[in-house]
Amino acid sequence: MEKIKIKAHAALFGSGLLFGANYWIAKGLMPGTMQPMQIIFVRGFAAMILFWLLSASMQPLKIYRSDHIKLIICSLLGIAINQICFFTGLNYTSPVDTSLIHAGSPLMVIAFSAVIAGEKVTTPKIAGILAGGAGAILLILQGSGPAAAENQLLGNTLILINITAYSLYLVLVKPLMMKYNAVTVMKWVFLYGFLMVIPFSAKDAFSINWQGFTPSAWLSLGYIVVGTTFLAYLLTTFSLKALSAGVAGYYIYMQPVIAAAIGIFMFSEALSTAKIVAGILIFAGVYLVNRPAGIKTNAGKE
Repeated sequence: MEKIKIKAHAALFGSGLLFGANYWIAKGLMPGTMQPMQIIFVRGFAAMILFWLLSASMQPLKIYRSDHIKLIICSLLGIAINQICFFTGLNYTSPVDTSLIHAGSPLMVIAFSAVIAGEKVTTPKIAGILAGGAGAILLILQGSGPAAAENQLLGNTLILINITAYSLYLVLVKPLMMKYNAVTVMKWVFLYGFLMVIPFSAKDAFSINWQGFTPSAWLSLGYIVVGTTFLAYLLTTFSLKALSAGVAGYYIYMQPVIAAAIGIFMFSEALSTAKIVAGILIFAGVYLVNRPAGIKTNAGKE
């Protein structure tokens, strides 16, 4: 069981790495080469095809009718609402505001897990979430100031809906992962999710200027489709087989650390004391959130 948990944590770290790097990669693709809805359409369609092709090489699993309803709900939350609200909201607000709102996701996951799944919320776990949240916010505040926003209130509201939907998705998809495998769950989630985003993205998708794509743009789009959509979703869902939704949600805090590290080593960003402190807070939070329940402090033994 410990080996499975180690693999699950490695999967979440890999997912965080993919998402963290995506900040720099997607930034170069939008809005000059592609619009947000165009990316949503392409990544949804391509990921759906990849999951169904991968599933074809595996032994088919029968999905109960009642579970299809749950898959549709997960698709609505994790794909349709999540992606549409994120990209649309980001158009109206600043990246700093978006990241600050996202820093509240682990708290939402823990709250949903406690209410819906009856997951126990321990003091170390709360301390870890707060430490990680402080580190993430400290990292975010090291960036540039908020850019001028067309409609900041609307944008922030959409980002809040986006992260609430994804947090609830992590909690609701876990029972399905305990019954089926990650590929089976993802192929249906992306099928239903893609069908839901078609009405909002199809018109923009037909106006993509494929002739204007440079080799760099193709590589960026390939990374978004294969890396941050196919692999990242697969790794996150796989991790839920052995870990709680709260732990999976916590790894969202890893994304600003990865993004900052890439900025320092690849884009010559300055390594400040604040960034070092932020990294320590986040990794300390990882330890507290994942500390085995059986470990007791000296005070607990008295």
